[in-house]
Order: sequence, then structure tokens, then C-alpha cells
Amino acid sequence: MNLSTSPFAIPNIRRFLAFRLLFGVRFYYPVFAILFLDFGLTVGQFAVLNAVWAATIVCCEVPSGALADVVGRRTLVVAAGALMVVEIALLCFVPLDHPEWVFTAFLLNRILSGLAEALASGADEALAYDSLKAQGQAMDWPRVLATLMRWNSLAFVAALTLGAFVYDAEVLQQVLGVLGWTVTLDPQTTMRFPLYLTLATAIGAWWVALGMTEPGERPVHSQGLLSTVQHAGRATLDAGRWILATPFAWVVIASGMLFDHLARLFVTLNSTYLRLIDLPEASFGLIGSGIALLGVGVARLAPRLIRHSPGFNFALLTMLGLAGLAGAALVLPLGLGLIPVALIHIVLLLTGYLVSHYLNAMTDSAQRATVLSFKGLAFNLGYGALGLLYAALLLVLRDGSLRDEEGVFQASLPWLLGYGTVIFLLFAGFVARYHPGGGSIITGGGGAELTMAPPIIAPKARPAMAAPADPHPQQPPSPP
Repeated sequence: MNLSTSPFAIPNIRRFLAFRLLFGVRFYYPVFAILFLDFGLTVGQFAVLNAVWAATIVCCEVPSGALADVVGRRTLVVAAGALMVVEIALLCFVPLDHPEWVFTAFLLNRILSGLAEALASGADEALAYDSLKAQGQAMDWPRVLATLMRWNSLAFVAALTLGAFVYDAEVLQQVLGVLGWTVTLDPQTTMRFPLYLTLATAIGAWWVALGMTEPGERPVHSQGLLSTVQHAGRATLDAGRWILATPFAWVVIASGMLFDHLARLFVTLNSTYLRLIDLPEASFGLIGSGIALLGVGVARLAPRLIRHSPGFNFALLTMLGLAGLAGAALVLPLGLGLIPVALIHIVLLLTGYLVSHYLNAMTDSAQRATVLSFKGLAFNLGYGALGLLYAALLLVLRDGSLRDEEGVFQASLPWLLGYGTVIFLLFAGFVARYHPGGGSIITGGGGAELTMAPPIIAPKARPAMAAPADPHPQQPPSPP
């Protein structure tokens, strides 16, 4: 046993923190949507590409756990870092004078990005947790996560601010002029600057991952990859049957998916919306930093919501979400236009927190990770499906006219409001009418449903975590 009182004395823990920061905080986030458009893609192509990203994660999420147990968690983390380098390099160096190459590069970027997310998901945490456990310091895991939260907030503020600043050719040129450097910058050049910065962090993430080591206590599986995958598949099917047989579980997952997929689509289009309300691109990073800091206030509010019934919280999120979509559809000018952005981000943050709370409260530890993986699967399926529907809507709205992309985007906003209103009302009515047991989340009951449900599957091969499965409910939501 390691007698050190600090978990950060363990190299794998330091590298885990560094990998999470370098892998997750990306400089192009504040200009994510307009980056696609400025490369010559349409809003419809943007929606399709992100549906591809979500589909890739959906297909790879479940197999990645079994693969990590066979080939080792470090191998998957290293592979994720290498894939990040390739996916960002594609965008850094694709020539703009070949539109078909640009779309192909972005398509490959979305596929590799989704695969990297799936490989890193869980593998890096499992490696870090096992490293603590090997030293007899598993109780320090929440302390590690708390440190990661603080560092993430600061890193997001810095990356969002700098990423938006270097993207804006005019502002960057003015600042350089004040410093005595007379240069002429082309917007088609500066729009890659956030990507160059992200490529540097991707190389750093890969280098950090290469320095990680297996803690040495993971059992060697003699069954082989096929048997391990088959076992994981059976456990997944058992967990799926349990969710369907437990009304409150599927109601929580389904209602969370409804809020998440709509709010997340709007968040990925944030920069397009900010441009629509005539805010300068240089301000996007400051706005993103403000949204990141908004999570601190949401983290204080969220525990208070647990005192209320699930029905109250469903109604609250519905009102906040629809109010945000209504404000966006009105295209309020300047400062007022930021209110819908804040409301929709709050909905996204509270959804993650409340869904994690309810599922953790009612799920046995033996099947917790598998049940929560279904939550992630449902959320990504919903996001991908809505992305395809939204792309089809944009095609209909465009209808061969000469309307510019911003005009098409503006015309789509009332449709998002209508879609949200219909699905929330239909879902509430369906649950209350056809499944009274699950309707407690809508009608305001649900105390009994939060009791621990009996496990029906064997524990997963991945090690249990000493913290809730969604440890970052207060972190700012980020684009894919």
C-alpha cells in the first residue's frame, strides 16, 4: 500500500487528468457550427455529419468495454489519442479548392472523432481508478474527480476565449497592429487557427497516453475476445430487459433523451445562432466562457431540485426548454438573444444531473454501469435521429431557393419550438395514460420508484467507480 496521502503522486493519475483536459477541451468549440459553414459546407451537411458522429459512438460504445478488458485499457486510451491527432489533422490540411475533398475530410473527421470518444469513454477512468486501487487509495477517487472539474472549468474558459479570438481575422489583425506587427490576415487562414491549436493539444493527449501504464492487477482473460464480447452482449441484453420491466427507469431515460437531444442540437448550432443575432465572432469565446461559469450556479441549484418530485422537475425542464426555444425563434437582438442560449444550456446541465441522480438511486451497483450505458446509447440515438430530421427540414425549407444559410437556419427555429412542444406533451400524455407506474415522473409521485431495484445481471468486467457515473453534471456542455 502506498502511504502517500496525495493521489496525485501516482503518475497515472496525473496523466489521466492531463489526458482528459487535452482530449476534451478543444479550441474550435466556440465557433463549432460556423467553422463547418466557413469551410463551404451547408447547415444540412453539418446536421448529417453530426448524426454520423453520434451513430459512430452508438455502434462502438458497447464493444469498447469488452475490448478494453482483452487488449488493455492503456491500449484503447493510446488509440483514442492517436485518432484525435488524425481527425484534427484532416481539417488542418484539407485543401479548400476541392469541395468534395472538404466534405470527405469532415466525414472522416466525424467518424474518427466518434470512434475516439467511444474508445476513451470509460477506459481512461478505469485505468486511473485501478491505479488508485492498486495503491490502496480507491477512496481518493472523488477527490480526483473534483480536481478534474475545477481544471476543466478553467481550461474551458481559456480555450473558448482564445479559440474565438484567433478565429476572427479582423480582431486578430487589429490586436497585432497595436503590438506593432503589420500583417494582413485572410479569414480563410485564421479559421484554421483554432484547429492548429487543437492539433497541438491532440499530440499532447497522445503523448500523455503513451506514458500511462497498466496497474498490473487486471486479470488476464483466457476466454479470448469472442467469449468476452458474447458475455458483454448477454449482460447488455439482461440490463435492457430490466429497464423495460422497470417503468420508472425507462421513463427517466426516455424523458432525459427528449430534453437532451433537442437541447444538444441547439447547443451544437450555438455559433450559427450567435452570428444570426449579429454578435461579433470575437465575442463567441467570452460568451462560451460565461456559459461555462454558468455551470457553477447550476451545480448549486441542482441539489435543491432533488427535494421536489420528478413531476415537478419534468415540468420545470419543459418550461425552461420551451421558453428558450421560443426566445430563439423570436431572434431577440444582442443581449436579449443570449437569454435563450442560457436557458437551453441550463436545461442540458440539469437533465444530465437529474437523470444521473434518479438512475443511480434506483439501480443496484452490480448493474449500474450497464444501465447507465443504455442512457448514453439512448441519448446518442436521439441526437443522431434528430440531426437527420433537422437536415431533412433544412432541405425542405431551402427548396431550391437562393436563400442564404443563415436565412434557412432562422426559418428552422420555429419548427424546433413546435417539435419540442409536441413531443413533450405527447410523452407526458402517453406515460400518464398508458403506464401509470411510470407516470410518476409526470404526475409528481415517484418516491417508491426510487427504491433500490434487485440486480438481474452479473457485475460488469469494468471496475466499479467510487463516484456517480455522471461525475461532471456541472461542466459546460460541449459540441461533439
